Order: sequence, then C-alpha cells, then structure tokens
Amino acid sequence: MAELKINLDRCVGCGLCVSSCPAGALSMADKKARVDPDTCVLCGLCLGSCRFGAISIEKDHGGAADRDSYRDIWVFCEQRSGAVLDVGLELIAKARELAERRGCRVAALLLGRQVAHAAHSLIAAGADTVYLCEDAQLGHNLELPYAEVITRLIRSHRPEILLFGATAFGRSLAPRVAARVQTGLTADCTELDIDPDTGLLLQTRPAFGGNLMATIHTQIFRPQMATVRPGVLPAPTPDLTRTGEIVPVAPPEGLFDAVVLLEEVLTPPAASIADAEIIVAAGRGIDGHKNMALVEELAELLGGAVGCSRAVVDIGWAEYRHQIGQTGLAVSPKLLIACGISGSIQFLAGIGGAQKVVAINTDPEAPIFGVADYKIVGDCVEVLSALIARIKADRGL
Repeated sequence: MAELKINLDRCVGCGLCVSSCPAGALSMADKKARVDPDTCVLCGLCLGSCRFGAISIEKDHGGAADRDSYRDIWVFCEQRSGAVLDVGLELIAKARELAERRGCRVAALLLGRQVAHAAHSLIAAGADTVYLCEDAQLGHNLELPYAEVITRLIRSHRPEILLFGATAFGRSLAPRVAARVQTGLTADCTELDIDPDTGLLLQTRPAFGGNLMATIHTQIFRPQMATVRPGVLPAPTPDLTRTGEIVPVAPPEGLFDAVVLLEEVLTPPAASIADAEIIVAAGRGIDGHKNMALVEELAELLGGAVGCSRAVVDIGWAEYRHQIGQTGLAVSPKLLIACGISGSIQFLAGIGGAQKVVAINTDPEAPIFGVADYKIVGDCVEVLSALIARIKADRGL
C-alpha cells in the first residue's frame, strides 16, 4: 500500500505541512511532524509545502506485478430499484466487441437487493458471466460496501479491464475501487478501443477544456479502469438465445459496519434529453433568443426534445438541462438536427451515439458537417421555417 513517510532527521518542525493538510492528518509532537495513516488521503499537498524534503510518499507496485495473470473484461452494471441502467448494457456491448479482439470473456457485476431477475438481460446483452451479489442493504447505492465487494472480486479473479458508467454513483465509486487496488482510472471516456500492437485498452476522453481528445493507456497497473459517459456508446440488440453463467457472491461479514443509512429521500425522475429519440439542438447561429421558438416548434412537431450547445446556455437562451456536450449530456437519439451549431470538439463529444445527424449552418466549412449525414448550408431561420411549414402542410395543420 502507498504510505506517507516523514524523515525525522530532515524535519525542522516548521509546521508548514500541518497547515497545508486538508484532511487534518498531520500534527506536531516533540517539535517534529507526525502523520496519522488512517486519516491521510495521500493527496500530496504536504510534499510541496515542505522546504526540506522531509516528506515522501512510498508506493508499492500493486497491480503491476504479474500482469499476464489478469484476464477478461468486467463491467459494473449499476441498478436503481432493481432496474439496470442503460449505460451498463451499452458497456457490455462494447466489452463484447473488445473481448473478441482480446480473445477473452466478458463479466458483469450486478450488486443490489433482489436484482437476480436482471442477470439474464446482461447475458443477452453480451456477458458470459454475471457475478451476482444480493443483500438488502445493497439496494442503496452506498460507495463503501459496493467498493468492498468489487475490490474482493478483483483480487480473487484478476480482471484485465474494469468499466463503469460515468453516472453520479459511478464517478464516486470507481475512484474508490481504483485506490484500493492501486491502479489508474480514466474518467469520462467517450471512446474505447484496443491497441492492436500492445493489447492495451485505449481510453479516449476530452482534455484541456475539451480542445483536444486525449488517448490514455495504463501500461503497468491492472486492472485498466475507465468510466464511460452514458449515451456515447450504442445500445446492444439483445440476443435472448445467448447462455452464460450466473455466479452468486456472498457479501463479506461486517460489510455495512462503517455506514448507517438513516433516511433515503427520492425525487421524481425528470425527463432528460438523454432519453429522447429525436433532438432538435440550437446553437448561437440561430441568431437570437426569439428564434428558439422555431427550434421548440420543430421539436414538438417531430415528437422530440430541445437540445442546445454550451454557448446557448451561457448567453441565457436555454437552461443547462438542455445542454449537450462535454460539460453537458451525452445523447444517442435516432435523429439529431443541429441548428446553427459549429461543432466544437466539446459538442461533438456528446453526440457520438446519434444514429443520424442533420446539420444546418451558413458556414460550409463548419466542423459539424464532418459528422453530419445530411448537410444543409443555409440560414437556420429560413430552413427551420420551411421545415415547419412543410410538416404542417403535410399534416393539414
């Protein structure tokens, strides 16, 4: 395990490290710094504050040893009230594709309360094995017990790759697991692939404020871990003829000693554009807040939802819940109509799962045309007005 060390011969008792520690793990005793290993979170801030080189973090190689013993691709399938989230099925389908290239198997991790009924849907989506851990208290998404179960499974079975959905819970759970098994984690990936030469997982995500896409590999440590945004990968077509193995997993004793759930308050789920099959998305090129009415009208006529770029939210033409892209939502509609959106890399990162893209823009060189299936070079207001008029005429409205 990694550990913070203090060289008492070099420590002069200045106390700068104590004041820099956000976790309160450092203190002074006999004019020397002391660390509480149970409180220390290994953030490393104290290293920069020490002018005398008295503090260091010593790490072992964790998953670096015997990498050849790690095999197979695992997917954590998050559930809510017994229903597996779509992102879990999307990841299983991707894992199936990657596993065929690696010559390995796919396993799904299903934890919760009374979730056994969902195991067969994971096999139909592409899993060969489902590790099923049921317990009444696992019905609540609490990071500590989930992390303990998953960590023990990793140490017992040694998966080569472990994928999580980048949901609120997945983003909180995955780093806890990564820290326990001492491996790396790439967050908010939009694409996954296998390097044909090395066999490493290629984990691609937006970087530097979304101005470029970075591809990251974990060369030394195992498992290779990543969280992937919901909606950026296509949903699988279930194969109900597939067969697989369901492996019951008993929860460890004392699993819930550290957490006591006093109350759970659930709010009604709000409609999300991430679930829409048709989206009409507005960019700043619609030339005015008043023209949002055209976007809304077309979306209503098509039975779809309204989306937008970050620029539209920033200038107050739409609410954040409509924002698509790196800092918004990833969507995978059957049809996306992009109106006056130039197609920055941030926006494109959120529409990778769209089946058909129609782009309307006055600039024939706009990046959005590079991903569009149908390209309309023209004024958005004129095109939208014509589309609305045609639809109404066809319907006799």
